[in-house]
Amino acid sequence: MTLSNVSLVTEFIFLGLTDKPELQTPLFLLFLVFYAITALGNLTLIILIVLHSHLHTPMYFFLLNLSFIDICYSSVITPKMLMNFVLRKNFISYKGCMTQFYFFGFFAISECYVLTAMAYDRYVAICNPLLYNVAMSPKMCAYLMFGSYFMGLSGAMIHTGCVLRLTFCDRNTINHYFCDLLPLLQLSCTSIYVNEVEMFIVIGKDITVPTVVIFTSYGFILFSIIKIRPTEGRSKAFSTCSSHIIAVSMFFGSSAFMYLKPFSAVSMGEGKFSSVFYSIVVPMMNPLIYSLRNKDVKVAFKKTLGGFF
Repeated sequence: MTLSNVSLVTEFIFLGLTDKPELQTPLFLLFLVFYAITALGNLTLIILIVLHSHLHTPMYFFLLNLSFIDICYSSVITPKMLMNFVLRKNFISYKGCMTQFYFFGFFAISECYVLTAMAYDRYVAICNPLLYNVAMSPKMCAYLMFGSYFMGLSGAMIHTGCVLRLTFCDRNTINHYFCDLLPLLQLSCTSIYVNEVEMFIVIGKDITVPTVVIFTSYGFILFSIIKIRPTEGRSKAFSTCSSHIIAVSMFFGSSAFMYLKPFSAVSMGEGKFSSVFYSIVVPMMNPLIYSLRNKDVKVAFKKTLGGFF
C-alpha cells in the first residue's frame, strides 16, 4: 500500500467503554470511586510499611513495591478513562498515546515479576524457614526488585518500539479507553505480522514464565503445608498464601484471556471488560486483599490510628 496520498495520524480519539448517554454519569462515579479506593488503599499500605518496623521484612518490601506499581499503573489509565465520561470527544496526541502505552507496559510487566518474587519469598519462608534470612537477604530482595523493574523496562521498550514502526493513516478512533496494544494494531495501515509474532513471544513469556514459577512454588508450599501437623500453624500458612494466590489469579487470568488468543479471535467488547479487570479492579483489590486478611497490617493500622487519636 502506498502512503503518499494519505494523511498520517497526529492524534487519536478514544471511544471509551460505552456510547450510551444514560450510562456515562453512573460509570464516571463508579470508576472515580474505584480510583479513589486504589490510591488511598495503596498509599495507606505504603505508609504503614514505612512507619512500622515489624513490617520491615522481605514480604512487606515486595508488597510496598506492588502498592507503588499499582498506584502508578492505575494513574496511567484511569484519569484519561474518566474523561471519556464527561467529554464528547476524548483526544490524545500521538506522542501522548505512545507514552501512555509505554508506561502501561512497564508497570504491567513489572507487576508480573513482583508477584513472582512474592511467590518465591513465600516458598522460602514456608519450605526452607531455617535458610530464610540468608536466602532473602536485603541484597537478594534488591536483586529481585531490580530484575522485576528491568523486565518491565525492557518489555515496554520492545512493545513500544514495535508499535512505533507502524503507520497510522486516516483512521484515528481507538475502540478502547486507553492506548492498548490490540486496539492500536487494528488501526495500522501497514502490516502487523511482526507485531503479532512479537506480542505472542514477549507477552507469552511475561505471562507463562511467572505463572509456571508461581504455581511451582505453590505446589511445593502446598506439599509442605500438608505436612504441618498443628492446625494453627497450617491455617496461618494457608492464610498467608491465599491472599497472594487470589491476587495472582485475578491478574494473570484476565491478562491471559486478553492477550494469549489469536488476534482475529479478540472481540473488543470482551477486551474492554478484561482490561477493566486487570487495569482497574486488580490494583484496587490488592491492598484490600493483603490488608483485610493480614493480622500484621491490621495491628499497624490500629497503632497508627491510636497515634492520631
